[in-house]
Amino acid sequence: MREIFTGLPWWVKWVAVPVIALVVFGSVIASIVGFVIGLLFKVLVFVALVGGVIYIVRKFTASSSSRSDW
Repeated sequence: MREIFTGLPWWVKWVAVPVIALVVFGSVIASIVGFVIGLLFKVLVFVALVGGVIYIVRKFTASSSSRSDW
């Protein structure tokens, strides 16, 4: 691979090739990034909901046990 780029100017290696790769694979990269961001958002919502349920259950079980102490 190194022999292919040896005689070419720097702008072909560092500008043209990445631009061509983005044009060809841009939709694939965007799909993967969108999937990862969507997955992270769903994990965050899941953690928040589970934390809320745990908080509510602990609050009600603590208040119900204090009522039984009367």
